Amino acid sequence: MCKGLATLPATCLKSAKDIKHKISFLLQKPEPHAADQKEIKEKNTTVAAKRFPDAAEVEKWKESFSHVMSSEMGRMVFTSFLKSEFSQENADFWIACEDYKKTQPSKLTTKAKKIYQQYVQADAPNEVNLNAATREKTRQEIESGSPSCFDEAQKMIYTLMEKDSYRRFLKSKLIQDVYQKDTANEKKSCDWADSRQVLAGGA
Repeated sequence: MCKGLATLPATCLKSAKDIKHKISFLLQKPEPHAADQKEIKEKNTTVAAKRFPDAAEVEKWKESFSHVMSSEMGRMVFTSFLKSEFSQENADFWIACEDYKKTQPSKLTTKAKKIYQQYVQADAPNEVNLNAATREKTRQEIESGSPSCFDEAQKMIYTLMEKDSYRRFLKSKLIQDVYQKDTANEKKSCDWADSRQVLAGGA
C-alpha cells in the first residue's frame, strides 16, 4: 500500500526530481540559430517558387511540346495535369524510358523487363495505349537489353500526348491561372513605377 510522497525519504524525492529534470531536458528540441532559420526560410522559399511556373516559362511551353518535356518544371506540371485526366501513366512511361537510356549496361535487361511489366504488357498496372504490333515488337526487343528497345513505344506515346493531352493542357485552368497571376503582378509593378515617377516629378 502506498503511504504517499510525504513518507518517502528526502534522498528518494531528490533522486526523482533529478530524473524528471533529465527527462525534460532530453525531450526539449533545440531552437535553431538565427542563421539556420534564415537558411531554412530561404530554402523553403526556393522550393515554393519552383512549384509554380511563371508566364515566361509557360510561353516557352506554348511554343512546342518538346519545351514542356525538356523542362523539369514542365514535366512535373504536365504530369500533374495528366493525373487529373487519369492518364498519368503516359508521362511516367516516357520519363521511365528517358531514365532507362542512362542506365548502366549491366542493368539494362533487368530494368527493361520492369518497365515492360509496369507499362507495356497487356493488363500492366499502368498500361499505356500502344497498338498490338508495337507492344509485341517491344516485348521481343527487351530480351536484348538494348538502350533503344523502347524507342518506338516511347515515340508513339510522345505523339499521343502531343496531339491530344498537350492541347488541352495549354487551355487548362492551371495555365490560365499562371497568366492571371503574372498579369496582376506586372500591373502592381507598373502602378508602383508610375507612383514613383509622380512623386519624383513633384519633388
